[in-house]
Amino acid sequence: MVVGLSDEKAGIDLGSAGPLTVLVVDDSKAQRRVLALQLQRWGYNVVEAGSGEEALEACQSKAFEMVLSDWMMPGMTGLQFCSKFKAMPREGYGYFILLTSKSEKAEVADGLEVGADDFLSKPVSADELRARLRAGERILGMQRELVQKNRLVGTTLEELQKLYDSLDRDLIEARKLQEGLMRDRFRDYGGGTVSLLLKPSGHVGGDLVGSFAITENRLGLFSVDVSGHGVASAMMTARLAGLLSGASPDQNIALVAGPGDVRDAYAPWLVATRLNRLMLEDFQVDQYFTLAYAEVDLSTGIFALTQAGHPHPMVLRKGGTIDVLGEGGMPIGLFEGAVYEQVTGVLQPGDRLLLTSDGVTECPDAAGAELGGEGLERMLSANAALPSADLLEALVWDLSTHAGSSEFPDDVSALVFDYRGPGSAL
Repeated sequence: MVVGLSDEKAGIDLGSAGPLTVLVVDDSKAQRRVLALQLQRWGYNVVEAGSGEEALEACQSKAFEMVLSDWMMPGMTGLQFCSKFKAMPREGYGYFILLTSKSEKAEVADGLEVGADDFLSKPVSADELRARLRAGERILGMQRELVQKNRLVGTTLEELQKLYDSLDRDLIEARKLQEGLMRDRFRDYGGGTVSLLLKPSGHVGGDLVGSFAITENRLGLFSVDVSGHGVASAMMTARLAGLLSGASPDQNIALVAGPGDVRDAYAPWLVATRLNRLMLEDFQVDQYFTLAYAEVDLSTGIFALTQAGHPHPMVLRKGGTIDVLGEGGMPIGLFEGAVYEQVTGVLQPGDRLLLTSDGVTECPDAAGAELGGEGLERMLSANAALPSADLLEALVWDLSTHAGSSEFPDDVSALVFDYRGPGSAL
């Protein structure tokens, strides 16, 4: 159907579908009609405009994808109309062909500058016109396909953002639950006190530190570092927290019922052995963890300790010296039948036992050099006069200085046990 401006309301419908509608703009009605009839025979719908002003008005009610416009017209020229057409807000692309007798390079450059996509010399050759229209349709088709793909990408990104926001909220709640596993950062057992540090590198982490009472005068201390990061590691630490919980002694893997109502505990090396068997035979997961576990007698200061792939525990003596303990050992959950050694020692009143994760000793500086055990000893010596809770805060501060950032690449955790001496037990 050929539609003139007098038929505008009938022929211009923003919601219409079907053949492509071409806007033909020419101040010569005869030339305009020749073009319109030719386009109609090729299956196009046509809207005619006799001037740039009329064409611009038509564009207010329909987003034309293709325009054929004469260059030289009274009033608004085709060049001026092209500039305004390209500046109009639109969702899709508008392909603009200028009809001109101009052939000077400078004039063609002017047309390209304002956004014209193609040029046809007058008088217009039917074959050339059809070829240019087909080329324009291919470009419009690619643009429509690109818009559809962009919409799909946008929709997908919106869905991903919703999932991310939901996951982020869940991780925040998971972190609260994980922090609840060690709600008491300071505990007083009478004969000694325990101070804890836990700083995950992400929302949730794989480190765990804590303590539990075995008897009135015996105490269990542990530091755990589960392999990997994120939710899987956090879930494993939650399971281990239940296995080393003082709140649920019947489920504590370190505890054993003694005569009557008396509780006893397995030796530290045997606790590591039991955990290793549990990981390999019952849990059957592709994870492992390192462990430092100690039992301390509050009445004597005697302690026994096992190290399973964890950084070396240290004793900060009251006089300022530092003893490094342990032989290394194998991580838990890697090798069936792994053997775990046990070391013993004695704490004097005022001595402190320190357990840390490798997030401390393996923390890199800007050049990638790790802090190491000797670097940790230097930090501890520099802050030895501080109470244990302040000592742990100072450790984080010095570690941030070493790393050049307060965000660490791995979870950072530590436990400090202050021994007061006999006669102070609960």
